[in-house]
Amino acid sequence: MTKLFIDADACPVLREAIDCARRAKVPCVIAGNTTQNLTRQIRKTDPTQPVDKGFWVDVVQVSVGADSADFAIVRELEPDDVVVTQDIGLASMALGRGARAIGVRGHVYDPLTIDSMLFIRHEEKKVRRAGGRTKGPRAFTDEDRQRFVRNLRELLG
Repeated sequence: MTKLFIDADACPVLREAIDCARRAKVPCVIAGNTTQNLTRQIRKTDPTQPVDKGFWVDVVQVSVGADSADFAIVRELEPDDVVVTQDIGLASMALGRGARAIGVRGHVYDPLTIDSMLFIRHEEKKVRRAGGRTKGPRAFTDEDRQRFVRNLRELLG
């Protein structure tokens, strides 16, 4: 059965992702560091343990540290699971395990293009380390949120 994993560190679509999991009756795992209140979007009526192959939600809190949530997610992934993340590295690891990945703006990561995305990320990081500047992300919009919901619903079936 497909599970939805959410990399909750700086995730602007946490509520929407959980709502999509509820609607699709897919288990949901929210992973993030201990500095966040990850339970704020969980309803009191949401089951927190597996029940009859339907929706339930679990929270995995990890220590503060680079990539802690990413590795907690990758450890649990199975083929056909779905990961919500802004992190191209996590998306790449998810695709490598046979899972699917979607960005918070609704971009569905593709195994055919993930390597080039990683290369661009690496090159931009080299520029920044050398004291240069790179263009940051554009402002998050309602259209991004709508695209995310539409594409996640499609991924979850």
